[in-house]
Amino acid sequence: MSITLQPLHLPFLPRGALSEAVLARLTGADSGADHLALAGEELDRAASILTSDDVQLTLFTLYACAYGSLPHLKADLEWDLDLLATRQLLEAAFERELRSAVETPELPEPNAGAVAAALFALAGEDAGPSLSRYFAKHATLPQAQEFLKQRSIYTLREADPHSWAIPRLHGRAKAALVEIQADEYGGGRPDRVHAQLYAQAMRGADLDDTYGAYVDVVPAITLASHNMMSMFGLNRRLLGAIVGHLAAFEMTSSIPNRLYGDGLRRLGYGEEVTDYFDEHVEADAVHEQIAAHDLAGSLAEDRPDLLPEIIFGAAACLTVDGQVGAHQLRAWKEGRSSLRERRTA
Repeated sequence: MSITLQPLHLPFLPRGALSEAVLARLTGADSGADHLALAGEELDRAASILTSDDVQLTLFTLYACAYGSLPHLKADLEWDLDLLATRQLLEAAFERELRSAVETPELPEPNAGAVAAALFALAGEDAGPSLSRYFAKHATLPQAQEFLKQRSIYTLREADPHSWAIPRLHGRAKAALVEIQADEYGGGRPDRVHAQLYAQAMRGADLDDTYGAYVDVVPAITLASHNMMSMFGLNRRLLGAIVGHLAAFEMTSSIPNRLYGDGLRRLGYGEEVTDYFDEHVEADAVHEQIAAHDLAGSLAEDRPDLLPEIIFGAAACLTVDGQVGAHQLRAWKEGRSSLRERRTA
């Protein structure tokens, strides 16, 4: 198969036969490929779903169609049955691997205090190498730019994956999520929307703030982190998992963002770049309490059947994001880039 996607001005290229066929379908250059068959072949071939470039780019593209984050993808194909079946097959394999890889602790009692305590304990167990501590003291300017590129995959769409849960929640948990998300979306001030603050940071660092501009250079594990959020958010049966994910995400954000801001200041960047990170030091210190007690804790009280999924979602967040950080840190300590080499068509 040979499909020329470059004239469509996509910001990235396929990473295999499956992503090539799906991109062709979503951009109107359909080759008539059997997407399900290609997906099955790639799943059989992949040693790991989390690190399969072809699978993760395919999922990223299919989710991007649902978000509307890439205008190049045809909106009328969001509910295409063939593509939905392909996504479902990939998601099933992705979820199986996550559930096999993620270790979850013993479940707490389904009350807000116990659930919050369990989540804080889980978030505090990670004693591995810290990307943020390394960044604060040792990161170089090229590494800082790499970091900003890696983070752009999620952060230029910050909060959106978790917002899928809003219509599926009720009462206390719904109110708590809306409170968190209102802050994420700037509290009514467009210039304070967190995704916009990150776009400002990228511009201040002389980087392209167009969404998807760096998809081509980030590794599969970075795509997997964002895809995991999208999968949890878009599937109603995974409501508990997206709530647990957000709780863990907020609990592990405040201190690292302070360190990232310190590292950027050390490298000479000004407020235009550091504002995003400084904003999260205070905001996420508040959000972690709301997410643990009022969101996850209240949901567990109201829906005890979702407690295992809440804990799984939190553990999955810590596991996969830990792998993303470990990949970057390992590359930097070995004196190499954490990014993929950008290819040409």
